[in-house]
Amino acid sequence: MIGGRINHPLALFYNAGTFMIRTLLRIWGTFPQWVHLLAARLLRPKFRVAVAALVFDEQGRILLFKHTYRKLAWGIPVGGLEYGEQPEQGVIREFFEESGMTIEVERLLLADGSILDHHVSLVYLCKLVRGEFRESYEVSESKYFHVDNLPHMLFDEKDLIRFVHKTLYETAS
Repeated sequence: MIGGRINHPLALFYNAGTFMIRTLLRIWGTFPQWVHLLAARLLRPKFRVAVAALVFDEQGRILLFKHTYRKLAWGIPVGGLEYGEQPEQGVIREFFEESGMTIEVERLLLADGSILDHHVSLVYLCKLVRGEFRESYEVSESKYFHVDNLPHMLFDEKDLIRFVHKTLYETAS
């Protein structure tokens, strides 16, 4: 180890690979939305299950991730379920892989399907258990936002956040 850096030949390959993947994801993010949709339609399995986590803090703010590969970078933590994986374990795994933080599932909020896109989305209410954010290939930043001051993001996700927030915080009052 020299000056706090690992002096090993494989470290050079790992750092070069990390740089290449991040660069390719940033380039992918510049492509038009129709290219993203076409690629998803052609390359994804015929039927897909997505899992998402809604994490609110004590002030009722929502935790969002800044995705490296999306046109509208900010959004809820979401990922795909792996073959044979239970949905609750999948949302915990995806959240950890993208952020280095551990969550606990409180309950299923929504199960929504799309015949057109051949997918089912499972949205869970979760709470942050431990860990500090660490950047990954897919996520460059995490931040809590007030639901009345959400960043530029997908309208469907904004609507979902506001609906859940209203259900959890405003009807409980």
